[in-house]
Amino acid sequence: MKTSESTIGIVGAGIGGLVAAIALRRAGHDVIVFEQAKQFARVGADINLTPNAVRALDGLGVGDAARVTAARPSHRISRTYDTGEETSRLEMAESAEERYGAPQLTIHRADLLAALADMFPAEQVALGKRAEKITPDGAGVTIAFTDGTSARVGALIGADGIHSCVRTAMFGAESPRFTGIVAYRAVVPAERVADVPNLGAFTKWWGPNPQSQIVTFPLNRGKDIFIFATTPQDTWHLESWTAPGSVDELREQYAAYHPEARALLDACDTVLKTALYERDPMPAWAQGRMALLGDAAHPMLPFMAQGAGMAIEDAVVLSRHLDGVAMDDVPAALKDFETARMARASQVQLGSRGNNWLRDGGNADWVYGYDAWTAPLGTPATAAA
Repeated sequence: MKTSESTIGIVGAGIGGLVAAIALRRAGHDVIVFEQAKQFARVGADINLTPNAVRALDGLGVGDAARVTAARPSHRISRTYDTGEETSRLEMAESAEERYGAPQLTIHRADLLAALADMFPAEQVALGKRAEKITPDGAGVTIAFTDGTSARVGALIGADGIHSCVRTAMFGAESPRFTGIVAYRAVVPAERVADVPNLGAFTKWWGPNPQSQIVTFPLNRGKDIFIFATTPQDTWHLESWTAPGSVDELREQYAAYHPEARALLDACDTVLKTALYERDPMPAWAQGRMALLGDAAHPMLPFMAQGAGMAIEDAVVLSRHLDGVAMDDVPAALKDFETARMARASQVQLGSRGNNWLRDGGNADWVYGYDAWTAPLGTPATAAA
């Protein structure tokens, strides 16, 4: 696979990386994606795509494919963990489409990645390429891989997640802090819990403290229900989305929750478990001919369900800043991208840490109403929560 100083390289073929690849190619650039996995596999979490993310995907022509397997939650509901009292109820589905121009979709990450991969030439994705050393200079960036090969590109985008090699090359090693919170993930067939109300909604059960919650939403056109639960715990420090946990422990942790919430946990056969770490907003995302997007730039706790959405927004806005830009002008364009996106992403990052958004109602427009295709270029995107 040939690359040159006229090529834009992207490290990471996750959601943000593939959206950026598709959008940059549409903007006229030669793009290559370097992915450490040797093949695309059906792994990863189920994700929530709120209207801001779906509208961005629609602009790429990917939205229809994502809708094939996705569910469309009817509402976003907040409930008190023990009494079950509803503290907020926001209509989604058709109402969200009318208000924001796109619905909310809940989908398995692998299904979204497959839809994105279909939109980008397979021969432009280099699999089995784990970046080991990244060396920038005035004319481009050289990437050395663990398999002994290397590549030379004119600009490099780090879309390589929370443990970003590109970020380390740009700004040094990070120091994430353990939050003292662990998260459980499980999927149960909807038919097992057919008597539980609101299965078609995105429901958040707010616990006795900000660290304790259960979130549920439909998947696979409503055939399955995804469960995401967090709780304080100091004995588990592994940050991994594929490590198995204990179903008995899961049920034990939420014994004080409402019977409808516990019924979902009782239906679980298996569960995955991870520790949650937090990072502070970064002072910069761009440096010379390199820039970061998605979790590499602003890794956030999952409490606003905006991780994928922010990566998708980043990728679209990045492509707009690089549309028609010659390689010599890329460094300035990347700084303009940083200016346009940093304030908004940092606001969501800190809001996710606070974990209070829409608990007692409120206006979701500042998140859901953002349009990555029309947002002003080179200017900060902020809004009052």
